[in-house]
Amino acid sequence: MKLKIGIMMACLLAGTSAFAQSMEEDILVLINKYRKKHGLAKLEMVSAISAEAEKHSRNMATGHTGFGHSGFDDRLNRLMRKLPGSNAGAENVAYGARTAEKVVDMWLNSPGHRKNIEGNYNLTGIGAIKGKDGTTFYTQIFIRQRSR
Repeated sequence: MKLKIGIMMACLLAGTSAFAQSMEEDILVLINKYRKKHGLAKLEMVSAISAEAEKHSRNMATGHTGFGHSGFDDRLNRLMRKLPGSNAGAENVAYGARTAEKVVDMWLNSPGHRKNIEGNYNLTGIGAIKGKDGTTFYTQIFIRQRSR
C-alpha cells in the first residue's frame, strides 16, 4: 500500500496522472507476458525512455504534433546519448484505446507494431496521455542496449 501511494505521489509531482502510470504499468505487464510466451527477453522500463514517450504522447494529445512518428529520429538520438551502449530502437503509437488490453491488442494485430514488440530489445518506456476530449494517446519506445 505504501508503494502504491508513493508511486501516486511521484506521479503527481512529475505531472503524470495515476491513470497514466497504471496504464503504462499494465501495458508493460501485457507486453512482457506476450514476449515470455514467445521465448523473448523481458523488457525493462527505463524512466528516461518513458519521459520521451510521455512527451510524444502529450504532443499528440495537445495537437502540437500530428498522430504518428514525427520526430522519432530526434527522440532516438537523445536516448542513444543518454543510454550508452544503445544501438537500436523502435516506436509504437496508438490512440483511442480505453484499456491496456485494447492498446496491446491493436499493436499485436498490426504487423509492424507486432514486429517491434517481438524485436531484439531489452529496454522500453511508455507514455499514456489523455487529451482534453478524453482520448488517450500512447507511445511505446523500444531500445536495445548491449551493456545490460
